[in-house]
Amino acid sequence: MSRRLSPLAVVFLTVFIDLVGFGIVIPLVPLYAEAYDPSPLAFGVLMASFSAMQFLFAPLLGRLSDRIGRRPVLLFSLFGSFLSYLLFAFSGSFAGLLASRTLAGIMGANIGTAQAVIADVTPQGDRARGMGLVGMAFGLGFVFGPAIGGFAVKVSPALPGLVAAGLSLVAFVWAFFGLPETRPASAAARQTRRYFPLRAALAGLRRPVVGALLIVTLLNTTAFSNFEATFAQFARSRFGHDPSTVSWLFVLIGVTAAIVQGGLIRRLVPLLGEARLIGIGTSLLALSFAGLVLVPGNGALIALVVMTAAGSGLTNPALAGLLSRSTDAAEQGEVLGAAQSLSSLGRIIGPFWGEHVWFKWGAAGPYGTGALLEVAAVVVVLVGLRAVASPARNAS
Repeated sequence: MSRRLSPLAVVFLTVFIDLVGFGIVIPLVPLYAEAYDPSPLAFGVLMASFSAMQFLFAPLLGRLSDRIGRRPVLLFSLFGSFLSYLLFAFSGSFAGLLASRTLAGIMGANIGTAQAVIADVTPQGDRARGMGLVGMAFGLGFVFGPAIGGFAVKVSPALPGLVAAGLSLVAFVWAFFGLPETRPASAAARQTRRYFPLRAALAGLRRPVVGALLIVTLLNTTAFSNFEATFAQFARSRFGHDPSTVSWLFVLIGVTAAIVQGGLIRRLVPLLGEARLIGIGTSLLALSFAGLVLVPGNGALIALVVMTAAGSGLTNPALAGLLSRSTDAAEQGEVLGAAQSLSSLGRIIGPFWGEHVWFKWGAAGPYGTGALLEVAAVVVVLVGLRAVASPARNAS
């Protein structure tokens, strides 16, 4: 298998298979939790547990991948995902459900490690296009996953977790036989002790371009998670959409993101450069979130959903690509892990904040503040990334 397929192809298929399993489970977590009638605080802890554990453990595992290699860390995280989905399938209590999401978060280093593999095997000028493959896998995973989960849950409440576990096991076997070690020898040469995620992030903030990219990562992820957490409630209350219609809107987001990240960005990076794409993407997100505050009808809603997905699809791979190109080869795993931790921090803050202001102010709360966060991200791009804004310098 490894003779016929490049590491990029193996990573894409591995991440895609695993994310289909992730997409199966995620829409069902709140529905399963409601059966145990948890307190609002307990419900919040459950929804934040995955990202909280990613925030703590992703930099440690990223640093470990710099030390012992990408392959063992990726295999470890995939097998851990398999165990977490089994626990999800057979959890008969709220505590079991919480344990499954906590374990999944601890083992959720597969994305950061996959990005490190891409950084290892792609030339600097192709980084954003390589990172776009991970984004495409995300988009496709969130197209197929919820649909499969919706069919499986009609058969048995345990079946979605079992299907997700089976997919993670397939991804593990695929990576075991198909993925060679890609870590450069220099990555193990320089070892520091920055294991705590905020230390790695703070160390990166002291470097001009990397610091700006990490700040944009936090702002953008917080704003988008704010949107994700409240969109179903918004669509139901503003337009009366049922869960099936809301699911199709999320499918539209996934399809749009997959098209942008899997194809369009490959053409745009050489033309505009990663820094400008980040500015364009965050600007689109600011406009789409502001538009949601006053959206008049379903046609405008669909247009804003597509704009939101396109903005995210441009921003995320360009961020990851420019971040990897601005980082020494020996620190790829650590810095990308720090970025993943800041993304996880944003996914902790965003849902809590979004739900809080939704109940206080309605759509103006989450989407108005989301637009402000994206405007702040645009300002950081304009000020912090001026030195790399030209396509010629970006593509070098």
